[in-house]
Amino acid sequence: MLNRTAISSGAYLESFDSLPKDILWTQAQIDQSLAETMSRRPEQGDLWVFAYGSLMWNPVSEYDSRVIATLDDWRRSFCIRLIAGRGSPEKPGRMLSLEPGGTTEGVALRMPESTLNEELRILWIREMVTGAYTPTWAPIRFRAGGEAIALVFVANSHQAQFEPDARPAAIAPLMAVASGSFGTNAEYVFKLQRALADCQMCDSYIDELAAQLQRLT
Repeated sequence: MLNRTAISSGAYLESFDSLPKDILWTQAQIDQSLAETMSRRPEQGDLWVFAYGSLMWNPVSEYDSRVIATLDDWRRSFCIRLIAGRGSPEKPGRMLSLEPGGTTEGVALRMPESTLNEELRILWIREMVTGAYTPTWAPIRFRAGGEAIALVFVANSHQAQFEPDARPAAIAPLMAVASGSFGTNAEYVFKLQRALADCQMCDSYIDELAAQLQRLT
């Protein structure tokens, strides 16, 4: 289960103990990544996190504001091989990330400066189990007007789990049969599609993938 208690207790990280040691990050590596990212932070105060996947419906970390936002120059892509959570070594699935190009609509979550250390620690444990993401600072535009610099987790194309072919036709057959302790890979896509619809958003890539998965499952 992906929740605050599981992350805080260590149970979440322990659930990945079966992963190969060469891709599983230690707590020290996770902490170092957080420290290095924060050392490059362009501004102080409250912090915006751009959510484009499961952070939209299950953020776990606490926040005090949630608004619709757009991230330019990045697009959704299921480009990370998934062998735990919603996949397995025998039937790997795909995990969502962002690749360069295009535009992504999502939600921006504002974390107050007063609770930032704890909330970011929880976020990093959640997202950086294998170092499959590169934490990045990027400008976002709010639907209601205005902009901010946000923390965004994008694909680490140098990581061993990165898969360059993320076309729906190529990945749907894999994702249709992939599952793990968190549920099925297809379920994630359907949840994402619903979360986007709830925010009056759509993503043609997600819609195409969901349609193919519906035919296969």
